[in-house]
Amino acid sequence: MSEDGLTLGVHPSVATIFPPGKLRDELDDAPVVVREMDGDADTDGLDGVATFTYSDAFLDADVEWIHCVLAGVDAFPLDDLERAGVHLTNSSGVHGDSVGDTVLGYLLQFARRLHVYRDDEPKRTWRYPDWDETFTLSGERICVVGLGTLGQGVTSRAQGVGMDVAGVRRTPTPLPSVDDLYTPDALTDAAADARFVVLTVPLSERTRGLVGAEELAAMREDAYLVNVARGGVVDQDALVDALEAGEIAGAALDVFEEEPLPDDSPLWEMENVIVTPHAAGATRAYAGRVAALVRENVKRIRDGESLANQVV
Repeated sequence: MSEDGLTLGVHPSVATIFPPGKLRDELDDAPVVVREMDGDADTDGLDGVATFTYSDAFLDADVEWIHCVLAGVDAFPLDDLERAGVHLTNSSGVHGDSVGDTVLGYLLQFARRLHVYRDDEPKRTWRYPDWDETFTLSGERICVVGLGTLGQGVTSRAQGVGMDVAGVRRTPTPLPSVDDLYTPDALTDAAADARFVVLTVPLSERTRGLVGAEELAAMREDAYLVNVARGGVVDQDALVDALEAGEIAGAALDVFEEEPLPDDSPLWEMENVIVTPHAAGATRAYAGRVAALVRENVKRIRDGESLANQVV
């Protein structure tokens, strides 16, 4: 990759999250030429590509750097990229605030029954909750599985509203926003006492199917599962079974095994399930945060340094 006159293509797929031109504008003061691409094959003269999706055209082209505007890169052929000498970076670290706020919103909806009132509004139904339907978050226990940027965004907010916070991660290094730490082999123990179990781990061979029938059975009957990780982290059929059997109280799901969630999924019809369209990380600040990562990596390329958030 040339150290001077770097040219970055912005793939049209980033429009899923923000207008491609927004990233170009955010990088106006950076030492890089930014070009909006017309399509997969529009790679002539590009040193790198910023993209939402993967295309084989990137490997066929002479690009040496791909930046994924998402944190998850499970759709990218990592081995193929490594063999071709193409660097891959991701946007891990930009979602902590937005995902943390979204999870806090889920918790408040369940605790205060806000989702039920919202569903009642179009029907003009006026119903005061039963005496034991609602509760406050203060003093409740939350178990956050995965304590990276997303997980810490959740734990800091949970601590801020007075919750008792447990966390699960491979390295039990203390965190100021976590009261009790567990390693993954103790996941069922960590989840057993929690009113909310929140998943924020990346999808990998180790985390695929992390929560299945056994883990759901270990949860309290009045507990809620929250998944803002990846759909494959949860056995979705086992989750539906647990919800239908009343083994857990409900779930808030931003990610699914198949997206968009199929029309015939029973999850759509469950009052105790909140479905959101993989939008927990959405924020108007997204393009600016991605631009900051791109700007930093342009500097590192020019200085011959290793890249930030490098996956390959």
